[in-house]
Amino acid sequence: MLEKLKEEVYKANMDLPKYGLVTFTWGNVSGIDRESGLFVIKPSGVDYDLLTPDDMVVVDLNGNKVEGKYNPSSDTATHVELYKAFPNIGGVVHTHSSWATSWAQAGRAIPCYGTTHADYIYGEVPCARCLEGKEFEEYEKNTGLLIVDLFKDKDYEAVPAVLCKNHGPFAWGKDAHEAVHNAVVLEEVAKMASRCELINPQVKPAPQDLQDKHYFRKHGANAYYGQGNNK
Repeated sequence: MLEKLKEEVYKANMDLPKYGLVTFTWGNVSGIDRESGLFVIKPSGVDYDLLTPDDMVVVDLNGNKVEGKYNPSSDTATHVELYKAFPNIGGVVHTHSSWATSWAQAGRAIPCYGTTHADYIYGEVPCARCLEGKEFEEYEKNTGLLIVDLFKDKDYEAVPAVLCKNHGPFAWGKDAHEAVHNAVVLEEVAKMASRCELINPQVKPAPQDLQDKHYFRKHGANAYYGQGNNK
């Protein structure tokens, strides 16, 4: 079942340690097949060195395991809510990458201080509040719902990442590969922003005109970055 997607999701998961985004088993990637309404996700707590494509777990959008010898990631319910609310995404990644997680633990959004950030993320990377009280009874589901609520007035495609206070980052994209790419970008942006504030504690976000120029030259109808229009 979904063998091609299992291979893609496996490769995306293996990219997490490759790019230094995970320690031990602290992360997971999923990818969805929109036609069937099923998605594939890393199994919970299995070491990356031991994983194979066949170990990937197939899950439905109710969070039920459909196929797989292992239990799916403990964050599966969060992935479910993101797939249900964001119809144009095809992959989700969660890590505890150190720089992005440091901002999450501080409970701070990451401002856009420069063009590296602006090239990929339009405006700040928001930080969702921490769950409270009875919300912890369905922790992973409510984490997803909290992210969805935060994005009710934001463009989830223009801002393909979020921080969860006291927890860590989630990122997404058109497929599992792009989701990991955005998670790598997020980690680098978090690192740069941290150093930027150390060098200049009074730093202000980059001018909006500069942010707009860099984002829209790579995204949207009038984008001209790269070779996409080269015939």
